[in-house]
Amino acid sequence: MQTGTLYGISVGPGDPELITLKGLNLLKSVPVVAFPAGIGGKQGIAQRIVSQWLKSDRVQLALEFPYLQDEAVLNSAWQLAAQQVWEYLQRGEDVAFVCEGDISFYSTFNYLAATLQQQHPEVRVQTVPGVASPMAAASALGLPLTIRDQRLVILPALYRVEELEAVLNWADVVVLMKVSSVYPQVWQLLEQRDLLQHSYVVERATSAEQVVYYDLRDRSELKLHYFSLLIVKLIRE
Repeated sequence: MQTGTLYGISVGPGDPELITLKGLNLLKSVPVVAFPAGIGGKQGIAQRIVSQWLKSDRVQLALEFPYLQDEAVLNSAWQLAAQQVWEYLQRGEDVAFVCEGDISFYSTFNYLAATLQQQHPEVRVQTVPGVASPMAAASALGLPLTIRDQRLVILPALYRVEELEAVLNWADVVVLMKVSSVYPQVWQLLEQRDLLQHSYVVERATSAEQVVYYDLRDRSELKLHYFSLLIVKLIRE
């Protein structure tokens, strides 16, 4: 028996209408839909985005991925998730894993796919691209993310402000993802560089809870959601 195909479907950052037609058609055709499990029994973001299209006869497979940096714990989670997905693939059933944003952009899916292919090299994997959060945030702001020959840097997480200082010396546009935990330090650095008026924050881009801040000069005390990003557009002489 031929094994099923694992599809990685990008569903965008929040607005359900941002899923592509290709992704939606696949989602409607597969018998099993997998997604990262939500916290505390609640729906996760990806599941919430696609819930309106999930028919009652579809198997919904919530996979647990801990929000930790411990490699041993993470590897154990990938192994378990791969085993759960393989139970369907080995029977010839296709599985679609839906992920917020774009499937190739810092996505949980990549670890799942790599683990599965290590264990079962015969597994076929196909991905469907989508809208990543920096592009969605730029759209929410009504600004182009880049123009002409501007140099773009995206930092997925900032652990040391020195990293940002170095980037600001040569980049034209900087995107800081998941900025909430370091926002006070970032704000101080941007103030020192006189960049607050050229900096923007978008919380939960394109979702119903989206919040946009266009000028950060009076925003030093912002309490940001985990899914917030900050864009700095430097003005070079």
